[in-house]
Amino acid sequence: MSPDICDSTVKPLTVNDLASMKKRGEKISCLTAYDASFSALIDKAGIDMLLVGDSLGMVVQGHKTTLPVTVNDMVYHTRCVSKARRRAFVIADLPFMSYATPEAAAKNAAKLMQIGGAQMVKLEGAHADIISFLVDQGIPVCGHLGLLPQSINQLGSYKVQGKEPAAAEKIIADAHQLQQSGAGLLVLECVPAALAKEISVQLAIPVIGIGAGVDCDGQVLVLYDMLNIGIVKRPRFTRNFMQDAATIEDAIHAYHQAVKQAQFPTPAQSF
Repeated sequence: MSPDICDSTVKPLTVNDLASMKKRGEKISCLTAYDASFSALIDKAGIDMLLVGDSLGMVVQGHKTTLPVTVNDMVYHTRCVSKARRRAFVIADLPFMSYATPEAAAKNAAKLMQIGGAQMVKLEGAHADIISFLVDQGIPVCGHLGLLPQSINQLGSYKVQGKEPAAAEKIIADAHQLQQSGAGLLVLECVPAALAKEISVQLAIPVIGIGAGVDCDGQVLVLYDMLNIGIVKRPRFTRNFMQDAATIEDAIHAYHQAVKQAQFPTPAQSF
């Protein structure tokens, strides 16, 4: 049942709540959000986590990649989202080159939390040293492995990662290293479902998948993709939840229920 966001007794979820959900086998639902109106609507539907993603560079700002997004952009949109939600846990992306050193990462993470109201920051790649430094400063961190959109100029294209045995073993090793460094969550993007299942079983922290199969501890999608809104083609791992919905709120609720009941993603949306 969705929480009543007008109820003053409703408290924001914490990272400990998310860890408890994994322990009891409850799937975690997550959507991206970039403004107050969608934040309130998603929160009302009962979604557990809101990710203020640097994907806003593509779906809101119209860029071809996430690279032009600035820290100030992220702070502004995170502030909009955090002010409107009551229950959902808020994570904000550290954008491209904002965590090149531990000191830079801490400075920019502080902005996202102090001004933006984020409860956790997310960074891409196997940066165990930076995660450890942030955690030592009291900053909760979400790791991100698999497809790394901020590394698109190295990757050359958006494609599935970890298909070869050596690449899969590297992702597994990196996942363990990030957990040992203090990461409280991990996002796996565009990896084979079998690999994501193995990592989800091995790690104690919640693993959130996007294009990573149904056996992750939770799922995240870009809001605009699941509403079939956008200027680019939807990725294969998404589903148009507006297709059978009368309203946007109905579509978000349908996504939430599909995640909770392990009905999304299906093999058709997995690799």
